[in-house]
Amino acid sequence: MLKKLARSIREYKIPTILTPTFVALEVIMEVIIPILMARLIDLGIDRGDMNYVLKMGLILLVTAFISLLFGILAGRTAAIASAGFAKNLRKDMFYNVQNFSFANIDKFSTGSIITRLTTDVTNVQNSYQMLIRMATRAPGMFIFSLAVSFSINWELSLIFLGIIPFLGLGLWLIIRNVQPIFKRVFRTYDKLNTVVQENLRGIRVVKSFVREDYEKEKFQMTSEKIYKDFAKGEKLIALNMPLMQFSIYACILLISWFGARAIVASGGDPTVGLSTGELFSLITYAMQILMSLMMLSMVFVMITISRASAERIVEILDEEPDLKSPEDPAPKVSGGEIIFENVSFSYGKDSENNVLEDISFEISSGETVGILGGTGSAKSTLVQLIPRLYDVTAGRVLVGGVDVRDYNLHVLRDAVAMVLQKNVLFSGTIKENLRWGNENASDQELVHACKLAQAHEFIMSFPEQYDTYIEQGGTNVSGGQKQRLTIARALLKNPQILILDDSTSAVDTKTEALIRKAFREELSNITKIIIAQRVSSVQDADKIIVMDEGRIKGIGTHEELLRSSDIYREVYETQGKGEKLNEEGW
Repeated sequence: MLKKLARSIREYKIPTILTPTFVALEVIMEVIIPILMARLIDLGIDRGDMNYVLKMGLILLVTAFISLLFGILAGRTAAIASAGFAKNLRKDMFYNVQNFSFANIDKFSTGSIITRLTTDVTNVQNSYQMLIRMATRAPGMFIFSLAVSFSINWELSLIFLGIIPFLGLGLWLIIRNVQPIFKRVFRTYDKLNTVVQENLRGIRVVKSFVREDYEKEKFQMTSEKIYKDFAKGEKLIALNMPLMQFSIYACILLISWFGARAIVASGGDPTVGLSTGELFSLITYAMQILMSLMMLSMVFVMITISRASAERIVEILDEEPDLKSPEDPAPKVSGGEIIFENVSFSYGKDSENNVLEDISFEISSGETVGILGGTGSAKSTLVQLIPRLYDVTAGRVLVGGVDVRDYNLHVLRDAVAMVLQKNVLFSGTIKENLRWGNENASDQELVHACKLAQAHEFIMSFPEQYDTYIEQGGTNVSGGQKQRLTIARALLKNPQILILDDSTSAVDTKTEALIRKAFREELSNITKIIIAQRVSSVQDADKIIVMDEGRIKGIGTHEELLRSSDIYREVYETQGKGEKLNEEGW
């Protein structure tokens, strides 16, 4: 795990190395200060030598200033290193998510990925900053202070060795109980993000069904769970301070007691026992030793909190896209011919229930093919195998005479334009959204694509026309307008294969007829696959595929299927009656 995370340090290695270097120099200066203070007291103040007092006072000021300078430099480099590390970590995670197949994405919820990119990375960033700074400072301070203390008076220094096991045991018990609590908290954070995201996406549904109180209660329950876990964890961590204060004051009390007795017994002669300055130094070192242990406990607590976050981050970084380009891919897609050979597909690798079963058919280049079937008949799953959004479980899919698994993914998907069932527009102008299809498209090309998709007329009715700003998700345009814009965006790719996955469901029949007419007249060289619920949307296609429960139940033209397919005939007659009732005013 640590090796995987360390790869994200990259260009921030120098500040990472400089930070502990500056910290070590700062610690050395701080350890020297009590020694200088002891000399100031014993050789200056006790003897009444003001010249020596002034000399040592000046040296103390210089030493303190140097220590401050190294501390400032350490803080600066630590901030640069940790912020840079977090930036690279987010970048690496986001880039890996972009390479995920649909199957990979299905493993993680959207809320979970957002939490990992934000809260979890922040926790790891804070932990990293403490690690390169405090994790160097605390052990260094502890070792140097303990060594100097033993050199002054080893008998009194044994007090430290008696307190350390007690303090260490207490800190270990705290950390041991805190870690599982924070692991649970971050899983709950995922749920909270999901709740908020669902509420904001479906806010219109929430309001139309008057479910605000239910949503508030759902949010409150999740938020309350986070509060309780955090409060419980923080209460345990708060025990750090009283435990540390008890240890510090116990050390100071014991050192003062035995030290005072040693000073009295020796008459203040350091060669015989202990001097006042040395006692002062020991008390200062006691503070430094125990404070360094407190710093270590803070580092351990932070690492404990961030360990769960680090594991969740590594899960994203370790996730290998299950769809990869071959080592020697086909250079280009030569034609829009599509062949399915005995294709079966299952979403779960170990699942025994196939979503698609023994699918075989051929589509010639330039043909228009309709796919008709009820909800859950796996129509969308079928077409998602063409641009290799998923890989087949058995059989193979060929495009342009080549197995889709033998293409470079970018080359294959660049040749296939797909308008998905769930239309997505991004925040930005209409022009910016359209240029997702072709970033170098001219204004004339934009207008032409929009005319084919019957979008030009309503775009021109906006005050800003093609510069009209689209809100995130396209919330400021209607469902039909959104569909026509996504169709125009797909056309700008100039693809060899165009797939419309129920993408005219929100468009009126007249506009849909105009779109089909434009496709017939100007896109005759493009293979077109149209998934639809309405027979009228596909009855003019060169061939129609009827699907039911993941199997093909019929292939043919409209007239052929009326004669040979009971399912198709039933759908046609049912929809025909519905249209007749509408005409009669029902």
